[in-house]
Formats: sequence, structure tokens, C-alpha cells
Amino acid sequence: MRVHIVGINFSPEPTGIAPYTTRIASGLIERGHDVRVTTTFPHYPQWRIGPEWAGWTRRQVVEGVPLKRVRHYVPADPVGVPRALSEVSFGARAVASSWSRPDVVLSISPALLSSSMVVARARAAGVPVGVLVQDIYFVGLQETSRGRAARAMSRIERRTLQAADGVGVIHDRFRARLVASLGVDPERIVELRNWTHVRQPVGAERSTVRARMGWGEETVVLHSGAMGQKQDLGAVVEAARLAERRGLALRFVLMGDGGERARLEAQAAGLSAVTFLDPVDERHFADVLSAADVLLVHERPGVVEMAVPSKLTSYFSVGVPVLAATDEHSTTAEEIARADAGLVIAPGDPEELLEGVRKIVVDERRPLWSQNGPLYCREVLSESAALDRYEAWLARLAG
Repeated sequence: MRVHIVGINFSPEPTGIAPYTTRIASGLIERGHDVRVTTTFPHYPQWRIGPEWAGWTRRQVVEGVPLKRVRHYVPADPVGVPRALSEVSFGARAVASSWSRPDVVLSISPALLSSSMVVARARAAGVPVGVLVQDIYFVGLQETSRGRAARAMSRIERRTLQAADGVGVIHDRFRARLVASLGVDPERIVELRNWTHVRQPVGAERSTVRARMGWGEETVVLHSGAMGQKQDLGAVVEAARLAERRGLALRFVLMGDGGERARLEAQAAGLSAVTFLDPVDERHFADVLSAADVLLVHERPGVVEMAVPSKLTSYFSVGVPVLAATDEHSTTAEEIARADAGLVIAPGDPEELLEGVRKIVVDERRPLWSQNGPLYCREVLSESAALDRYEAWLARLAG
């Protein structure tokens, strides 16, 4: 097949959906397909383009994938109208680019607005097009209390997904929501799970890694990934403040970047029980995760179905128990229960968070949780099985 992929995130971006888009493309090439990618200059999760990325367009081969990078508008505060303008600017450049007569087009959502433009171009050209839904946009807006924007976005999302020849979703709960709320034909929806993309630890001694990170004998609770509104990490900073007041041997580590990091650092000024780290490279990422005592997922209260945190696959793979501060009915909570790899607590409550950490450290099921995460990865979240499904789905779309 000749496959053209359009996605706003790609390697070397270390977190979010970039690793998955990158591996879909490189995996298809390894299986003999002709793949081209249109993407942006690296900007996530820090939401800025580095000075090394000059110019408006750059052609590269990254991990064996030929790609065209186009510069788009990157807002400092990626919320509301600035976020929409960012997506539209990428969509405009993506649809104006040459696509080299593909057999099938794959558009990655997010970004939804650029995906709507890609679907329109593909349909006009008579090329089959599939949309991979990593997040459900209108649900996210509903769950973050932006009702008017949610109604407008639901209309765009409905038209986009109904117009696509096929829709891939990363969790079966997404399928039910798209059918019930957006009227997408269930026969055109296929579940395409994200997989464990983190390399196994390189073998460094856990004590050596902890010493290198400046961690002692305290309990280390690590949150990795984006620092945005959805994560609501202000509650984590307040939990660190309580831990420090009570003299608890506890350290919260927030590793990553995002639109809220500067505000969180200001909130945490003077606290020794919370540490901020920049993202680490892929080679050492698993070692750092493995050196923690608890791996944390924290979601804003009310977030139930908008997304499945991509960090979960990384967390499960390294065999460290997961503490998920999320709604008990959320997709995240369901995934924790399926894997049986940790505890779920109520989000947004610093006291509850401290109690959750205590429970997960002393619980007799801790060794079982550590074993179950990697087992779930092997049985459910394998890369080869995921790529099989992508290849088969795109082949069906291409006819």
C-alpha cells in the first residue's frame, strides 16, 4: 500500500501520541508498505518550537520514515481559540502539501480540526481515509466545563467521523460514545489499542538511578507526561505541601512539560517535597520509571471518557504499582482494573492522594500489582498485535 499519514505529533516528541504515530509509520514500512508522513516541527509537550528548527518546511527521514515537517502556529497557552488556530494552521498546510497519490490516508485526531480538513481533501480526491481517534474532543470539552465549545465541536466531530471511510478508536468505550452521541456507524469503527512503546530498562541498578536523580530513602511518587489542565496537578503540589508539613518521607516528582508547568512551579516555590524534571530520553525513561515507588496518574475531577492516558502503557510495562486519581467510572479506572496493576482513588483531593500513597505502599497486593502490569502488556498491549490490526484495517480501507 501507499499510505499517507497526517498527524500533528511525531518523533522526537517523547510523550503523548507521537510515539504511536511514529511507530505506526515505521512498522508499516518494515512490513513493506510505502509510507509518507506530514507533520509539524517538534513542539509538544513544552508547546514551543526550539531554535534549532528554523524555516517553514523541512524534509527528513526519521526512524526510517520519510516525512515533511511544516511550521504551524504554536500558542503559549494551548486552550480555546489559540488551540483551534494552531490546529487550523497545521490543517491548512497539510492539505496544501503534495500527497504523492496514496492508496489510503490516515489522519490522527487530535488534532480534530486539521483532521476535518484532511478528510475533506481526501474525499474530494476520491482517496479512502481513516481517522484514528486518540481523544474524543467534544467529550473533553464537556468534562472540562466548556459547554458552548463542546456543542460546536461535537458538530465538527460528527461530520468528520461520519465522512471518514473508517474510524479507529483506542478503547472500546470510545466506540460506544461515538455511536450513541455522534451517530457514527458502528460497522465502520475498529478498536486499535495503544501498545507499550517504552524500551525495557537498560539494566542500571535501581539504587544507582535513584542516587543519580537525587532520591534517597523516601517514597517517590512519579507523574510523567504532560502538565496541562486535564491533569489538574495543582492538587499534587498541595499534597506535597501537606506531606512536608507532617514530616512525611515522601517526594512527588513531576516529570515532563506543558502549558501548566510554569504555574505549578510557582505554586510549589519553596517546597522540598515536590521536584520538577524535564522529560528524559527514551534510553533512560524506563530506568527512571522503574526507580520510583509509585507511578501516578492524576486527572481533573469530572474527566471520565475523554481519553485514555498514554502514560498507562509505559507505567504497566516497568512493573511499578500505579496510583490513579480519577473518577471511579472513568476509562482510566477501567483500564487499571483490567490490568489489576494498582489502586484508584478520588481525584482533586490532596488528603485522599496522601492516603492513597500510604495504602499502595503497605498493601499486601503490591507484589501482585508489580507482576500484573508487565503481564497485561504482553497479553493485551503488544506492539506486533497492534500493527497487525493497523495493517489489516488500512488494507480494508484501501480496498
